Amino acid sequence: MTAEILRDEQWLVRQHGFDRARANVYETLFTVGNGRLGTRGCLEEGHAGSLSGVFLAGVYDGHDAIVTDLVNAPDWVDTSVHVDGTRLDADTCDIVSHERVLDMSQGVLWRSTVFADRRGRRTRVESLRAACLHDRDVCVLRLTVTPLDHDATVLVSTGLDGDRSNLEALPVYPADRTFSPEERWAKWARSRHLEPVDAGVSDDVLHLVTRTIGTRVEIAYAATAAVSPAPQEVETVHGSRGVTRRSSVSLAAGESVRLDKVVAVGTSRDLDQLSGEMLLEHVRSTVRRATDAGIDALLRANAEAWEDIWNECDAEVVGDPRLAQAVRFSIYHLVITANPDDPTVNIGAKSLSGEGYRGHIFWDTEAMMLPFFVLTQPRTARALLGYRHHTLGGARRNAAEGDRRGARYAWESADTGDEECPRFTPDGSNRFWTRDEEVHVSADVAYGIRRYVEATQDEAFLREKGAEILFETSRFWVDFAEKGDDGHLHLRQVMGPDEFHSHVDDNAFTNRIVAWHLRYAADVHDAMASGAPDELARVAELIELDPGEVATWRRVADAIQPPRRNAEGVVEQFAGYFDRLDVPVTEWDENDMPRYPEGYHHFNCEDTQLLKQPDVIQLMFMLPDEFTERDKEVAFEYYEPRTLHKSSLSPAIHAIMGIEVGDPVRAVQYFTRSALVDLADNQGNTCEGMHIASAAGTWTTLVTGFGGLRVHGTGLDFSPWLPPEWEGIRYRLTWRGLHLRVHVERERLSFEVAGADDATLSVTVQGRDVVLTAGQRTVVDLHPVTA
Repeated sequence: MTAEILRDEQWLVRQHGFDRARANVYETLFTVGNGRLGTRGCLEEGHAGSLSGVFLAGVYDGHDAIVTDLVNAPDWVDTSVHVDGTRLDADTCDIVSHERVLDMSQGVLWRSTVFADRRGRRTRVESLRAACLHDRDVCVLRLTVTPLDHDATVLVSTGLDGDRSNLEALPVYPADRTFSPEERWAKWARSRHLEPVDAGVSDDVLHLVTRTIGTRVEIAYAATAAVSPAPQEVETVHGSRGVTRRSSVSLAAGESVRLDKVVAVGTSRDLDQLSGEMLLEHVRSTVRRATDAGIDALLRANAEAWEDIWNECDAEVVGDPRLAQAVRFSIYHLVITANPDDPTVNIGAKSLSGEGYRGHIFWDTEAMMLPFFVLTQPRTARALLGYRHHTLGGARRNAAEGDRRGARYAWESADTGDEECPRFTPDGSNRFWTRDEEVHVSADVAYGIRRYVEATQDEAFLREKGAEILFETSRFWVDFAEKGDDGHLHLRQVMGPDEFHSHVDDNAFTNRIVAWHLRYAADVHDAMASGAPDELARVAELIELDPGEVATWRRVADAIQPPRRNAEGVVEQFAGYFDRLDVPVTEWDENDMPRYPEGYHHFNCEDTQLLKQPDVIQLMFMLPDEFTERDKEVAFEYYEPRTLHKSSLSPAIHAIMGIEVGDPVRAVQYFTRSALVDLADNQGNTCEGMHIASAAGTWTTLVTGFGGLRVHGTGLDFSPWLPPEWEGIRYRLTWRGLHLRVHVERERLSFEVAGADDATLSVTVQGRDVVLTAGQRTVVDLHPVTA
């Protein structure tokens, strides 16, 4: 096998040499997936300190754990090579050369490693793997072994490994204690979520069936493993938690043996809800069909599916290869973490690339990730919002737990929508108040619904699912708001996105977006009353909605305490924030990220004005039309120096608002931080999984920040600004069924629209009305922009 399958260099992310200290980072970066499954980019043979992970969207379990985990599922890669009895891995052999390449254009991971055993004999191992995008139930692995300077007997072992566990907690050690890369993960306590059901081989097809212990989800794999040339010896080893095929081949120097492995995956929680023998037969049938097609055909079909995806969502910085790569890297990871075919799953904070945050879903989806999918892959956006309807029962239970009506979406949710945020840090020394006080999530969900319907005009979703969500969550806010002596309603004991401050009253972000939510819900109700009375009647009957409640939503929205301001007009983050200790930030790390001032950490900033991320800037980003340019300018100047960016969401928001308020230097700086958060590991924890919301923020910054796109209820507005060091920006959009290609240059903005022959689209460019016509290229001269 050669690297000939790899495409243009601009689509490649490369690793040169093996560095054990950064191995886990590359395992995250090189995740392959298809929205249904994600597999960390671990070496096939593994090594001490490797953090292997395979994650199936929606497969959760809480057995033997503090809260529910996204289960570390059976390993379908599971392959090792022995040469004359010596195992080829980084622990046993010397690594002479090592290169890996992620080809983002087609979603494949290629690897070539030359090992030297203790006698100095050299053997090359090459591999190629993919999780097929055209058939989300299928994964493929091709591995080639070549003794370079010696004759040898090569033993290739491959199988399905169900002996898996999840990281549970790291025992408490002194603060200055560090561990070697080999030891780091071995120190953790582990949770086991899988019990064996069946493992074996039938008609040359390997199979493995396991079941989650608590949630009782069956996971079935079937695999074929073809070795060429034909092996002299073949042995199948059955274990209680897996099955392995061992094939032995004698080779002369320079000869190669190749393994072609095809794997099919299915679970009992899939939409067809197969289980038992029917599920097993389903994956067997799938893997036979895929094997008959052959790996080469599967890879071609996968590449074609990726080409279709990139035609919908590609974006790039022209003239800066590093940032162009980073933007595409962000898009690649967004694509592989979302499944348009399953409305019961959503995107965890670490996507399907790691165990960080236990695979839980946060507000990040609606606030940060949904805009990307809404404007490039609306079918996926619909599925993500479908998850919120699927878990509405859990949201109702969350509200009832606090003796409130309606529904409250969890700060951290999993498969049911119930609150899954731990109550305490693993050592028990600090309480997580986010689970109790970050109630704004429900309004963020409403925000996501509005943005989706606005871009797609999918009124059917709004009537069938969205309205029920909006109405039930509005009921919660009516119960949650407290009447004060000043005549206002107050939202007390809350926490905004800035998690440094808990137990606050009248958080500006929460108050404003809740009022927005209530008015939107009332507007939807009124629109349905006149335009879809039958659908409204169905929802009203389902949730026993009294028409008088709608007027209450408007009254509550009008009575909620509006944001307070200081003498300069700065919106106060929460009541009393300006009275807190103003601690200056004076140090930055090697990635130009602020350090905690001496003596401070995540849990002791309560009495200061230090911010994890800025609520007010986030609010102005999400609801830009509700604030003046002056509001944004003074807020940015006040809050930016006090923000430590300990959330990876923060730099992207600052980049967008930096452009908005005319601070291009900081805008480019923050965009670069966001774009490189994982490629440069500038938060220091990429080893645990992708910062997937930051990936979405990178796209948003490029498109809605520098690319100048603003989405309004009536259409699209473009007012781009191009940094001096860039040559241009290209990006693609989907808007109400039309596909746009946008090219920003220094002096012009060009559009290409694909759609029906007579389709037109009215947009504005720097305040001028422009009509775009499908099949035609439209070029608009840009006025000079100073920022």
